[in-house]
Amino acid sequence: METADIIRLEKGDDGTFGVLRLNGQIMCMTLEPPDMGNQVDESCIPAGEYLCSRVESPAFGRTYEIVDVPGRSHILFHQGNVVADTRGCVLLGRNFGFLDGSRGVMQSGSAFREFLDRLGGQQSFVVRVEEVC
Repeated sequence: METADIIRLEKGDDGTFGVLRLNGQIMCMTLEPPDMGNQVDESCIPAGEYLCSRVESPAFGRTYEIVDVPGRSHILFHQGNVVADTRGCVLLGRNFGFLDGSRGVMQSGSAFREFLDRLGGQQSFVVRVEEVC
């Protein structure tokens, strides 16, 4: 089973920026909403350890949901570039950059596809979310 870590490196009004490691190796960059105290559809999730389960999302297709987040549901890993593309989910990208003047993650489609390929259809895994910022 893969082990995953989201390591948050920077928090601000533009979002919460970090890296995703699979089995101890950096796989891609992450973008989550700013920390708004775990508000539904507005905030990144609290740091901690969570189970992730494979799901079929009507909007995003095959992906993984971070489950058992207190007071939250439907927290997904998915494609997107800027914080406006997420309502509490984790966006994946190859690098950080700017899109139409907003900071974000770039090449999200290829990073997301690699994420799914690396997990190889596995039904679940555990992700540890930690903050160094």
